[in-house]
Amino acid sequence: MCRQVFGFRLAMIAVAAPAALLNANPGLGVRLVGAAVVVTFMTSYVLFRDWERFGPLLLRHPTLLAADTLLGSLLLISAGPDTTLAYVSVCTPLLAGIVYGWRGAAVFASLQSLILLLVHATLKDGPDVGLAERLLLPGLCVITGAVGSTLRNLMLRFGTATQALATVRARLAVTEAVGAERARLAREMHDSVAKTLHGVALAADGLAHTAGSPDLDPARVKQQAELVARAARRAAAESRELLTDLRRESDPAHATDVLSELAARTQDFTARTALPASYHPTGETTEPPLVPPAVARQLLSIAAEAMENAHRHAFATHVDVRAGVVHGDLLRISVYDDGRGLPPDTTLEDLRRSGHFGLVGMVERAKAVGARIEIGRGAHAKGTEVLLELPLAAVTPPPPLSTTQPPTTP
Repeated sequence: MCRQVFGFRLAMIAVAAPAALLNANPGLGVRLVGAAVVVTFMTSYVLFRDWERFGPLLLRHPTLLAADTLLGSLLLISAGPDTTLAYVSVCTPLLAGIVYGWRGAAVFASLQSLILLLVHATLKDGPDVGLAERLLLPGLCVITGAVGSTLRNLMLRFGTATQALATVRARLAVTEAVGAERARLAREMHDSVAKTLHGVALAADGLAHTAGSPDLDPARVKQQAELVARAARRAAAESRELLTDLRRESDPAHATDVLSELAARTQDFTARTALPASYHPTGETTEPPLVPPAVARQLLSIAAEAMENAHRHAFATHVDVRAGVVHGDLLRISVYDDGRGLPPDTTLEDLRRSGHFGLVGMVERAKAVGARIEIGRGAHAKGTEVLLELPLAAVTPPPPLSTTQPPTTP
């Protein structure tokens, strides 16, 4: 929205600049007005084009907007309050309300209204200028300042609601991932343990049949008994392994420290491939993030796939792995290699059609646990960065409802 405000300013300055230059006094006046036109136009253009980059600077330094307002007043005095440049003055309180809230809107609406009244008093002293005309634009400044402050509050509330919705969606995605993992373990139990136990039952039937035969063969009985024992031990081992995984899935005490696992896998990658890879912990806290094993498995698989891609396809000389918790509860994992990077205009659909499912699988794994993934150069001049972000609130179970509070009376 701030970008649109500056786009409107650009159009109004471009339309009113000729009138401002024609009405300026020759010599120093023309130079001052010309400088004001260039500064205000370029400032509006820079903020219109790169608001994400320069917007925080305007947010931290309100004096920059005040200086821009004073330069705009110089143009307004030269062009006159009856030109299209007068509408630029209305944009200033609107922008202040969006960026600074109601206090900033009140300050800049008052400042801009005072400037407009002074311009009218200086240039419009004739009897043909009524009080309503003098107060029209100052009144609009007050209104647009209130509108900007209201829009800011609405956008902040919308952002909070969007973040809460994203957290809920991520939590649902994690629940689905855990459910899918349980289903996988159930399938493995059916395909391994159940079949092994079925073999034990068949071997036991054969043993019983041999033992009840009239011509008993001790060697045959021993062979079948050993077969039953081996099958039973194998079934016990398979059951123990699957039940251990299930217990880890359901017990929060067995949550996985993703950072230590990632550091170990990075070291193992270097020892296995001879490609130098370094791990650097980042973030704002030293407390390790603990996530469910099913989620940790997906995150570590994505990081491992990114390192393997750097080794197999990127012709990289170094891999840089960084991970940590930022902004309080956002787990961020970055795997960057200095290789040749992805081909231009590469899409997931192109990779899927060509049979390259590595990056496609990484995106699907991230989506399965409610994480956001970006694959590209990032902020680097070359190479490839896989950036993964997961809100920890989505993978942390909600606190149990308190049962100690007294019941409320209707």
